[in-house]
Amino acid sequence: MAHTLSSRVLLPLLVMVFASSLATAAQYNVLSYGAKPDGITDSTTAFLAAWAQACSSISPSTIYAPPGRFYLRNVEFKGPCKNNAIVVRIDGTLLAPTDYRVIGSAGNWISFQNVDGVTVSGGILDGHGSGLWDCKQSGKNCPSGATTLGFSNSKNIAISRLTSLNSQMFHIVINGCSNVKIQGVRVTASGNSPNTDGIHVQLSSNVTILNSKIGTGDDCVSIGAGTTNLWIENVVCGPGHGISIGSLAKDLDEPGVRNVTVKTITFIGTQNGLRIKSWGRPSNGFVRNVLFQHAVMINVQNPIVIDQNYCPDSRNCPGQASGVMISDVIYQDIKGTSATQIAVKFDCSKTFPCKGIKMEDVKLTYKNQPAGASCSNADGTTSGVIQPDSCLN
Repeated sequence: MAHTLSSRVLLPLLVMVFASSLATAAQYNVLSYGAKPDGITDSTTAFLAAWAQACSSISPSTIYAPPGRFYLRNVEFKGPCKNNAIVVRIDGTLLAPTDYRVIGSAGNWISFQNVDGVTVSGGILDGHGSGLWDCKQSGKNCPSGATTLGFSNSKNIAISRLTSLNSQMFHIVINGCSNVKIQGVRVTASGNSPNTDGIHVQLSSNVTILNSKIGTGDDCVSIGAGTTNLWIENVVCGPGHGISIGSLAKDLDEPGVRNVTVKTITFIGTQNGLRIKSWGRPSNGFVRNVLFQHAVMINVQNPIVIDQNYCPDSRNCPGQASGVMISDVIYQDIKGTSATQIAVKFDCSKTFPCKGIKMEDVKLTYKNQPAGASCSNADGTTSGVIQPDSCLN
């Protein structure tokens, strides 16, 4: 009887303690650490001080950037932390330096390293990248540029309702991470801005990208070596270079890409639609188990592309066959208009042909007529309505 009574008393007490701990979760307003929302005062130190407090707290923590404009130089939020529930809530705008040289060689403007359970929610990140773009296009000696937001060697990450404007280089990079969810993100940069990929994923597993709109000067989403279990759904892409797996075969010893799903995508006026690309170099890399499903192409120059002879710089292309093995790729329910007569291009390696390519219900037109197709060293099957006529072996 005494044991039963103590249990009845203890359980409600534990619930009250847990609820109390949630109610008193640590909150750190960057204004309290000296940040100024005037767009001029350097608030880097204040943000780092708020991070230090949140990271050292044993309770769930929130770092809060209220409405206003906060100027930041490159800032590194490093873990591991003492808790795995840190929310960075941004209601204002974070501004990179207008002088691209300040952060142009830093690699990242805002980066998180070795963290677990971090959420970045809301806000605008303005990378002020146009000065660097102009420098690059002028042919001058320029820094490579900084990624706006990078996560590396981290897990259980969420990015939601974030807007990235005018990044110097890539907007968002996920590198060496696991269990990442990106949703409700908006990426905007000029269509001629160089190397401004919207979201880049590499060496990472279990990454999800949902309900986002990406318009930029390079790939809307680029998928690098070592990416596994990637899910991309309900994304609008344009302007940009499409959604690309690659470039691969940059290195001889390179991890493969597998289990990628890209579905319910709208491409508007992009250079490419669904693309897989690898350099013409020896490599032990691979691409397999890829599903491209439910895509709409609107005036896309190259709607469906596999290019195993990709070569942006002839000095680095010895003319060898790509060693990347591409297999088990499905194109399902792909419809719309091509801006060029050849809408499907499979340019695969003669030494390592593409295998297991499946096309189901593909209908692409050029000037109100069925578009054309070009295939080299590609083996596969077709079913359903196929326009252009299949050129698979």
